[in-house]
Amino acid sequence: MVIVDDLRALDKRQRAAFTASFLGWSLDAFDFFLLTFILKDVASDFHTKVSSVSVALTLTLAARPVGALIFGRLADRYGRRPVLMFDVALYSVLALASAFSPNLITLLILRTLFGVAMGGEWGIGASLALETIPAKSRGLVSGILQEGYPVGYFAAAIANLFLPHIGWRVMLGLGVLPALVILYVRRHVQESPAWEARRAAAAQHKPPGLGKALKGHWGRLLYVVVLMTCFNFFSHGTQDLYPTFLRVQHGFGAGLVTVLTILLNLGAICGGLIFGPLSERIGRRRAIVLAALLALPVIPLWAFSGSALLLGAGAFLIQVAVQGAWGVVPAHLNELSPPDARGTFPGFAYQLGNFFAAGNAYLQARVAEAHGNDYGFALAVVCGVVAVLLAVVTWFGPEAKGTSFVEGG
Repeated sequence: MVIVDDLRALDKRQRAAFTASFLGWSLDAFDFFLLTFILKDVASDFHTKVSSVSVALTLTLAARPVGALIFGRLADRYGRRPVLMFDVALYSVLALASAFSPNLITLLILRTLFGVAMGGEWGIGASLALETIPAKSRGLVSGILQEGYPVGYFAAAIANLFLPHIGWRVMLGLGVLPALVILYVRRHVQESPAWEARRAAAAQHKPPGLGKALKGHWGRLLYVVVLMTCFNFFSHGTQDLYPTFLRVQHGFGAGLVTVLTILLNLGAICGGLIFGPLSERIGRRRAIVLAALLALPVIPLWAFSGSALLLGAGAFLIQVAVQGAWGVVPAHLNELSPPDARGTFPGFAYQLGNFFAAGNAYLQARVAEAHGNDYGFALAVVCGVVAVLLAVVTWFGPEAKGTSFVEGG
C-alpha cells in the first residue's frame, strides 16, 4: 500500500516515463527469455545439442555492450525518448525475424543482432525514468523498474504453456509484441528534464565527447564493469538454464515448468520491491550485500531438492535474493554516472558486464553434461561463488546515493 501511495505521488510526466521504461525492459526480457524455454526444441529440430543452441544466449549477451554504446551515445546526443522508440522497434523486428531461421547459423546471427538492439534499451530507459522522478523516489522506482526483467520472464513462462500447441517458431514470433511500447511512448512520454537542461546548456557550450565526459571516471567505469559482471553471472546463472534444469534433469512437462518459473519470478518481483526501497534507508551498497548473502543458505533447497514443492520454494527464495540485489542497480549505476554520459555510462557498463558473463549458459550446460546432465550442480556452483564475489566487490566500492541529476550532475 505504501508503494502504491508513493507511485501515486509521482506526477503525470514522471509516471509516464517510469511506465515506458518498465514496459520496455519487461518486453525486452520477454523476447530474451522466450528462447530459454525452447532450447531443447530448437536443438531437436536442428539435430544438435542443447549446449550448441545455448550459444545463441551467449552471443545475445556478448553483443549487448555494442548496442549500449551506440544507442547510449545517440541518447546523450539526441534525447532519451526518440532513441528509445527506435531501439524498441529494432529489437522487436529482429526477434520476429529469428522465428524464421532455417538453420542454427541463421538463428545465431539474428540473435546476435537482436543482442545489439537489446543492449540499448536498459540504459536509455533507466536514465529516462530516473532523470524524471524526484531523487527521494529513486530506490522505489529502481526496485520496480528492474523487476521488469522478471515480469518479462514471467510473461515468457506463460507463453511457454502454449509451446506444445504452437511450436518454437511461433513462440519466438511473439517477440514482435514489444513494438506496442512505441505507441505508448509517442502518446504519453516527454523527454527527460535533465537531458533538456543539458541540451539548453549545450546551446552555449558544446557538449563533451565520450572521452572527455569520462575524464577522471575511468577507474569508476572499470569498477562498475567488474560489479556488473558479478551481477550478470548472479542473474543469468540462476535463470537462463533453469527451465532446462527442470525439463532435462527432473523430466517435468511444460505446465509444471511454467508453474515453477512463475514462482521464481514472483520471488524476483518481491525481492525488488523489498530491497529497492530498503536501499533508500540503509544505502545502496548495504542493500546489495544483504541480498546477495541471503542467497547462500537457499542454494541447497533451490538446486538439490527432489520434489516440485521444495524446488518451487527454493526458486522463489533464491530470486528474492538475486533480484533483490538487482533492484538497487538502476539507481546505483545512474548515481555513479558522470552527468554528460548518463545515457551511455550505466547501460554500457551493465552490458560490458553482460559480455564478460555471456559464456554462462554455455559454461553451465557443458558442466552439467560433463556430470551426467546434473544441471543442479552447475547452477549451485555458479550461484554460490558469485554471491560471495558480488558482496565483496560491492562492499569495497563507491556509492553516490541521492546525488543531483540536474545541478552539478
